[in-house]
Amino acid sequence: MYDFTIIGGGIVGLAVGHALFSRYPKASVLIIEKEQEVAAHQTGHNSGVIHSGIYYKPGSFKAKFAKAGNQSMTAFCQKHGLKADICGKVIVATNKKELPLLDHLYQRGIDNGLDLRMLSKEELHEAEPYVNGLAAISVPTAGIVSYKEVAEKLASLFAEKGGEIQLSTTVETISESNEGATIETDKGTFQTSYLINCAGLHSDRIAKLAGYHVDMKIVPFRGEYYKLRPEKRHLVKNLIYPVPNPDFPFLGVHFTRMIDGEVDAGPNAVLSFKREGYRKTDIDWQDVAEVIRYKGFWQLATKYWKEGTEEMIRSFSKKKFVENLQHLIPDVTEADLVPGPSGVRAQALTTDGKLVDDFQLVRGRNSLHVCNAPSPAATASLEIGKAIVEKVAQYK
Repeated sequence: MYDFTIIGGGIVGLAVGHALFSRYPKASVLIIEKEQEVAAHQTGHNSGVIHSGIYYKPGSFKAKFAKAGNQSMTAFCQKHGLKADICGKVIVATNKKELPLLDHLYQRGIDNGLDLRMLSKEELHEAEPYVNGLAAISVPTAGIVSYKEVAEKLASLFAEKGGEIQLSTTVETISESNEGATIETDKGTFQTSYLINCAGLHSDRIAKLAGYHVDMKIVPFRGEYYKLRPEKRHLVKNLIYPVPNPDFPFLGVHFTRMIDGEVDAGPNAVLSFKREGYRKTDIDWQDVAEVIRYKGFWQLATKYWKEGTEEMIRSFSKKKFVENLQHLIPDVTEADLVPGPSGVRAQALTTDGKLVDDFQLVRGRNSLHVCNAPSPAATASLEIGKAIVEKVAQYK
């Protein structure tokens, strides 16, 4: 009988394990992960950005956790000798129509307590000489890190404190009682006093296995990247983002200098036909059927059909993808780019077609289910872990 069992060995699940030992140092804690290693999916396919919290609605969990997480993630990396570079980023208005949106975003960042600076065209070109822009916001607290390395360090610390990680183990059934929960897997049965669901791309399914109907479904969106060839990396000094399209719930293609010195360009945002589908050819018919049968998906598709069509075109046309990148850096050409990695974002969608905009926690009898934790969950993971443990302490 474990005191706590966490389903999911991504950065959020590992951060919860880390926080549990901080509060309950003598507890018995188990993490169940279906892959052969931790951080195999969203964490391991992350853009590596330490976000500032500028984009999120003031007062939301995202805004509070991102700002605090920016600081705690940086401190964690410094403490444990992990490479992290608080290099800053610029958010760029490339035409006059975007200037009011830039002003609004600046004010949102100020409302979120961030240290920001508006840049003139000349100041922007001093920071990023190859960028096309009329004005920009300088976000000095944004940075880059390898979240895979962070997750591996969390796993190491977890094991040092006596935590167990059960890899290559798939959860099949869950039953709760007044005493706790019984988790049946393909590697045996585990008993626990309290269950915490951090299953990411499968969090809604785990909640359903435990008997909880949540008015949302995880719909996977794949983000595809290109990489700049080494001889063209000088075009990007740090992080370069566009002003987000207020009519579309994603940030748009951008340039990211990675912690290893490479430069990623992207991503687009296309519906994935598999929850863990990193290639265009990856299809899981059960995943497809769930999306197609889901009323909320068709509500979303009707609302964003134009933007969605443009994203699909960019997925199959390198020329169109590059044209989009050239809004920010006109000197980028098709020849400068090689195919890069892809990631899949677990985005919760309600039955009325609304993207769940904030982190979502669902309480069970002896369980807590993290049913929506998209970006900036990696940045905020240590704060999310502490907040979940606080909730567990209240509910137990």
